[in-house]
Amino acid sequence: MFQKLDKLVAEIGQCRICESRLPCGANPVFSVGERSKILIIGQAPGLRVHKSRIPWDDLSGKELRRWLGVSNEEFYNTDNFGILPMGFCYPGKAGKGDLPPRPECAPQWHGAVISSLLQVELVLLIGQYAQAYYLKKDRRKNLTQTVLNWEEYLPHYFPLPHPSPRNFIWRSKNPWFDQEIIPNLQMHVRSILSK
Repeated sequence: MFQKLDKLVAEIGQCRICESRLPCGANPVFSVGERSKILIIGQAPGLRVHKSRIPWDDLSGKELRRWLGVSNEEFYNTDNFGILPMGFCYPGKAGKGDLPPRPECAPQWHGAVISSLLQVELVLLIGQYAQAYYLKKDRRKNLTQTVLNWEEYLPHYFPLPHPSPRNFIWRSKNPWFDQEIIPNLQMHVRSILSK
């Protein structure tokens, strides 16, 4: 199985399917290991991550690690976490924030990667794009309602908002997230990582 995943990782690393539509060129950023226990499916790398080639190497990543209650070392250990964005490359800037993830990546690569990750116990669906793709008709009318009803998606999925500093207003309007969801998220994460 190692060889299959290694080959797939190398293939994704060379992917150029949508390169002509990417302002900074193709530079797939993701991180998976055969023994990953928790899979993080986010949106797409930002410009900083595009340059560093380290997933979640920005303020959003720092906040995500706080939410999870893990250290950098735990987070970047692929035996703990696999990181698979909806779009593997930086999509470029929009009016506010970045453009949506390119739509080619998930259908092209996710199925093959996930079928190679045999020890995943929990999938964190971060943001509306991941939730729409994976929850389909089971998601609620909006992200807030989906996250509020997180228990409905267990034991497989745990929906979360994006940890971007831009979401500060959402967090201030929804104090239940910090009060209720984060402690439950940390409990689930610690239970899985301690096995």
